[in-house]
Amino acid sequence: MLNNKITAGVVQADNLGLVPMVIEQTARGERSFDIYSRLLKERVIFLVGQVEDHMAN
Repeated sequence: MLNNKITAGVVQADNLGLVPMVIEQTARGERSFDIYSRLLKERVIFLVGQVEDHMAN
């Protein structure tokens, strides 16, 4: 997964460094996520810069 190309080959994931993994344990078993996918699942996002009216929706 880390060797996949991102955005039509402009950036390769292996150039981004290590991404922490999180293991979720439920009654159905274990599942691992990269930390950004896990935060997105919880609707936690990171913004760089100010949110303006035309972006908010």
